[in-house]
Amino acid sequence: MPGPSDRPVVTRFAPSPTGYLHIGGARTALFNWLYARGRGGKFLLRIEDTDRERSTPEATAAILQGMEWLGLDWDGEAISQFERAPRHAEVAHEMLARGKAYKCFSTPEEINAFREAEKAAGRYPVFLSPWRDADPATHPDAPYVIRMKAPRDGETVIQDAVQGEVRVKNENLDDMIVLRSDGTPVYMLAVVVDDHDMGVTHVIRGDDHLNNAFRQQMVYDAMDWEVPVWAHIPLIHGPDGKKLSKRHGAVGLHDYAAMGYPAQAMRNYLCRLGWAHGDDEFFTDAQAIEWFDLTGIGRAPARLDFKKLENLSGQHIASMDDAALLHELQAYLRAAGRDPLSDAQSGLMLRAMPSLKERSKTFPELLDKAAFVTVSRPISPEPKALAALDAVSRGILSELTPRLQTATWSRETLEAVVAETAAAHGLGMGKIAAPLRAALAGRTVTPSVFDMMLVIGREETMARLAEAAVWPETA
Repeated sequence: MPGPSDRPVVTRFAPSPTGYLHIGGARTALFNWLYARGRGGKFLLRIEDTDRERSTPEATAAILQGMEWLGLDWDGEAISQFERAPRHAEVAHEMLARGKAYKCFSTPEEINAFREAEKAAGRYPVFLSPWRDADPATHPDAPYVIRMKAPRDGETVIQDAVQGEVRVKNENLDDMIVLRSDGTPVYMLAVVVDDHDMGVTHVIRGDDHLNNAFRQQMVYDAMDWEVPVWAHIPLIHGPDGKKLSKRHGAVGLHDYAAMGYPAQAMRNYLCRLGWAHGDDEFFTDAQAIEWFDLTGIGRAPARLDFKKLENLSGQHIASMDDAALLHELQAYLRAAGRDPLSDAQSGLMLRAMPSLKERSKTFPELLDKAAFVTVSRPISPEPKALAALDAVSRGILSELTPRLQTATWSRETLEAVVAETAAAHGLGMGKIAAPLRAALAGRTVTPSVFDMMLVIGREETMARLAEAAVWPETA
């Protein structure tokens, strides 16, 4: 049988739909997606919805939406683990027929009594069922579970692509239940059967699953199935080095989308959480797909660094194509429940984008800088903007307005006209730019006044200057 390295790569992401898509789960999905896409393989999605009390359609929808927002496309339809329960039970009975599993009739009370006795004797409380080698003729007509026959001697060895060689003494492995007394399969069995049937060659997941791998490998061995490549990645910790929780801030992927980080910036940042390619920090999707490999994953937990995320986000916003950035901005407004940009505003935004995207780290920051585009007349000026329009400033703007009315509408000419007007009053450019900024945007922090004038055009510039001339002198 060919080994995993000889077959086309197949990875999977298998979340439980019991809540939102956690940032750690999003990174696991990304690593699986990158590994498959970089090798011409398949990336599959399985919803592990066997916990019927906690699994909800809303949580499943939230996971799918999170995956779609992050830009992680999967091959084929998402698979429901719950719907495959008959196949899982079939495998449990096949192991029974192979002699790799047995029927156990021990009651919960008997199991607890055995474990307490083991503890009292100072031994590891692994339950040793008296039914493991019992003659079937002695089986009672009573409920039973199906247990696997775990090896009793030696060690089980996991060859992990991230953690290296990991060993456990078989005396510490119990005879795992694979089928409950009501005929339903357990998670440990379902995962292996699904991965085998889906042709998964590489199991890339959090290292909190490492202990599960020892028991899951027993199922592969019992069925004579090819064991996939294991790759258990360290978890994400907060900036303080402790396990990530809500006290550190956002833990759900939807939180980051709501804060206005572009999806490609999140892909870049999540990729760098625990994985490295030399000293590269900022890179494109194409580079990530080309470079990503399991050997670049470290063994130490990754730490969230919000400053690094903001820095990467700003770099991605600055480097994005203007039309693509506008498209993502509109999607952000929809997701945030905010009014969409009108066609006219979209056109102005596209013209303004080169001046807006520099030094904007998030979409809210970009939109704040774009207030001069989205504002409608009559403008309600901020108090600070109103204060910038004192009597002297208004007099200067009244001189400037007719000169702008007849000027050629180019940056060079506009800068010259404003500079000449300022010089005539013995002022620097900055002294006249402040009231001009206030008149055009109704605020004191904006892009360059010349960028604003070129974006909104002569007619709108004149209208805003005329309107500002009659604003009250105090708020």
